[in-house]
Amino acid sequence: PCVMFELRCTVRGCTELLHRQENALRCASGHHFDRAKQGYWPLVQPQDRKSVNAGDCDDAVLARQRWLSRGHMTGLVEAIKPLAVGVTEEAPRTLDLGCGEGTFGHALFPNEADGFCGIDLSKRAIKLAARHWPAATWVLSNADRELPAASASVDRVISFFGRRPATEIARVLKPTGVCIVAIPAENDLIELREQTQQTGHRRSRWESVVEEMKTSGLALAERKIWQHQVDLEPDAIRDAMAMTYRAVRFSQKSRLEELASATVTLAADLILLRHA
Repeated sequence: PCVMFELRCTVRGCTELLHRQENALRCASGHHFDRAKQGYWPLVQPQDRKSVNAGDCDDAVLARQRWLSRGHMTGLVEAIKPLAVGVTEEAPRTLDLGCGEGTFGHALFPNEADGFCGIDLSKRAIKLAARHWPAATWVLSNADRELPAASASVDRVISFFGRRPATEIARVLKPTGVCIVAIPAENDLIELREQTQQTGHRRSRWESVVEEMKTSGLALAERKIWQHQVDLEPDAIRDAMAMTYRAVRFSQKSRLEELASATVTLAADLILLRHA
């Protein structure tokens, strides 16, 4: 039987479909991948990893897991849901790029495990995802490079605060498919950035993302802003910075530790794209 989600071989130069045979995936050219005992498929190739511990560092992965478990992103999930419903297929396929520990996918599509595939380059993240939602498909692979999905086989590509390889997204999407992107808005965590960097540098990025996608034939269909204010204790402040601004310099860290608590803005630009 074939995997419910159509994966394709990641061996360089090979784009054959992978077929499941018990706990292995094989392609017609004879390449094969054994399922990891934690339940994910290790499809990453040596040339796709810059280090042994590729992807987000464990600290960032665990900070993100703690952050999401506090429920701060529940409102974001609710804001994304209307963008995700405009898919005609009865059993839609969704590809989550840079899925992390899988929280967003499960929250958005809890009844679509058969058609859901999450990709991440962090082994720690993909193990957490497979444990949290074992019925879905989880792949250890580099979403910056070629996506391990068949051409024109996916109804939704989602990228939340992660990678966006525009040409590959356009390739895997069906003609009727949608791409949903979330990126930090210009005032996201502005209070923490003002405190640590001593300048609140505001930079709107959504326009450049739309331009980048347009070059691959994906056009803006809808954009909206999600915004929410939360009161954060010191541990939550540390997690917020650890998962988003990876290179917090030592001087900034010490200023961060001086914060007892803070009211912080969470904000994201949400973009819906379709084939032009």
